[in-house]
Amino acid sequence: MKKNESVTHVMTANPISIGKNESVSTARRLINEKGIHHLPVVDGDKLVGILTSNDFLRVSFGEFGDQDGRSLDAILDHTYSLSDLMSGDPVSIDKNDTIRDAARILASSEFHSLPVVDGSVLVGIVTSTDLIRHLLDQY
Repeated sequence: MKKNESVTHVMTANPISIGKNESVSTARRLINEKGIHHLPVVDGDKLVGILTSNDFLRVSFGEFGDQDGRSLDAILDHTYSLSDLMSGDPVSIDKNDTIRDAARILASSEFHSLPVVDGSVLVGIVTSTDLIRHLLDQY
């Protein structure tokens, strides 16, 4: 195992992301349709936040009753903006940092993904699952 291997070896390059002015329903559909759990929020190509599938769980939909998808999306878009649900200024890692750096951050945190940046520009994302798969490949 290489101690100084770059995080770029395990990250997902050019991850699916969403513009900061997009609707909450668009974010919900991306997460559901693409089967992802972490959705970086960008302003142009600059990372400004991250939205996770768990952020939607924090919002109580019980009061809305049994809504079809279109009705639920309309309620979401009327009630919330992305900035209401996302974590702003997320912890990130530089593309030149190591896999070990990413593992250290994720192991000591309560989140499971790290956007990878070049300056402030989003270039990838690494998750705890990516790190576990990398570890499995080593043994």
